[in-house]
Formats: sequence, structure tokens, C-alpha cells
Amino acid sequence: MHKLFKTIGIIGKHSDPRIAKTISSVLIFLQQKNYRVIVDLKSAALLPGLSLESSETQSLGAQCDLVIAIGGDGTFLAATRAIVSFNIPLIGINLGRLGFLVDISPEQIESKLNNILQGKCIEEKRYLLQAKIIRDNQVIHQETAVNEVVVHRWITPSMIEIVTHINGVYLNSQRSDGLIISTPTGSTAYSLSAGGPILHPSLNALILVPLNPHTLSNRPIVIDDSSEIEISFCQTKQINALVTCDHLEIPKVLISDKILIKKLPTPIRILHPNDHDYFNTLRQKLNWSSGYHT
Repeated sequence: MHKLFKTIGIIGKHSDPRIAKTISSVLIFLQQKNYRVIVDLKSAALLPGLSLESSETQSLGAQCDLVIAIGGDGTFLAATRAIVSFNIPLIGINLGRLGFLVDISPEQIESKLNNILQGKCIEEKRYLLQAKIIRDNQVIHQETAVNEVVVHRWITPSMIEIVTHINGVYLNSQRSDGLIISTPTGSTAYSLSAGGPILHPSLNALILVPLNPHTLSNRPIVIDDSSEIEISFCQTKQINALVTCDHLEIPKVLISDKILIKKLPTPIRILHPNDHDYFNTLRQKLNWSSGYHT
């Protein structure tokens, strides 16, 4: 039978030695089916007794046809950022607590993973954000985010004063603790905690959610995801702000800086089992309809 994939990468939550057993199980399962398997270097260090090929995480996308992330949503986010520019699919195996993005449990590896490898799956495309910090008309830093880009106040008890433009058109000025710019993927993450709406992953939209705004009428707003968002500051005295892309920090952003945020043109391709149901995921993870049975 013709294989859809020949070389498969594994990226694990290498900070947790307890996942070595699951990584080992996936590795052996794939090797028995004659796939070439490459494990990220830090995860490979958890498996000293096994014969395996390893590589830096950032190099896996260039060598593999498919990557499997083993851990929680954080591991999945890191894997996504590492491979998004290579246009290869990603599968998630859940060893975390919540797991909105990783939808195969260790007990389902043989059945569900085998079906996906045979093409019996649902492919979903999700877009990322790119944030650029502009200082003196130069890009001094840029980073990608799967869930959200957040502008926070940093090392100051005072609110920050943020000015937002959408496609060059003035939206508003706000005094707040910060602003979340979230993708539909991130709408069940920090944005949700801050009072933002949940967006279905198929929507071409972004959410802007203020963090503890001084004006209570300042509410979340949903915009088209083709928009370019520009964030600047209108403070009269110098403060430092903090920009985070998912959990990656860009510290010491100055009030003279501008932050440009827009969608990356290339999506990440996620492969789900055939029985994947986004609404069922919401019910399970958010404990909805616990007393109702269909």
C-alpha cells in the first residue's frame, strides 16, 4: 500500500520526563510500520536506550512529511511555530490537562494514529499571527503566535494608554492593563479568560479584547483576519510595555515603538481523527451541558 507519509517527526514535552513512555510507544509503533522517524533532540535525550534519529526542533519541518506533537497545548503551539513555514501537517497526542488542540489520548495511539496515517482523517487549517516591533522605522523584533499577541503593562502600577488602528483607520484609544489580539484558535485561551467570545476555527476573524479597561463600555470587538492591526502608545512619560506571543515574551517595548500585527499567509495543517467534533470538545473541556444526554 502506498504511504501518504515517509518521514515523521516527533516533538515532545521534554520538560516532563514522564512522557518518555508515550514517546517510546509512538516511536516503536511507527518504526514497526517502517516509517523513518526523527525525534527532536531534547525529547531524544529522554530515551537513552533506544536506537533513534534526532534533530533540532527547528530543522524537523525541512526533513519530515508529518510531525506529531506529544504533550499538551503548549507543546502543540511550539511545534506549530516550528513547522508552519514548511506546509506539512501536524497531529497532537494529549498528555496535558486541557488539550483543546491535542485530541488523541495515549490509549488511542494505535487505532486513531493508524487511521490518520492511512488518510482516514479530517484536515483543518488554522492561521497564525505575526507581530513586529517597529522602532525608528526599523523592525527590531518579530515573533509568531498561534493563540494570541498580548500587549501588557510591565513593571508599572499604572495603566497603559493604547491607540489602535485597523488597516490605517483609527479604532480607539484606551487606558487599560493591556490588549489581547486573538485568533479563533486562541479564543478558548487567554481571550476567553478576559471575557472574549469563542470563535469557531473556520471563521476568518480576529478578536481584540481589552484587559481591565478603565472605561467599562470598552468591549471586545471581532474584525476580519485580513486586517493589519497597529498598536501605539500615547503616554507622556516613558514606560516599558511587554508583548507576548503565546507564552514567548518580547520585553522592554518603549512608548515610542509601534506594534504591527497581521495574519501569516501560510496556515498550519492539523490532522484530526475522523470522529473529531469541535462542539464536543467545547462541551468536554468547558464542562458544558453536564446534566444533559443526547
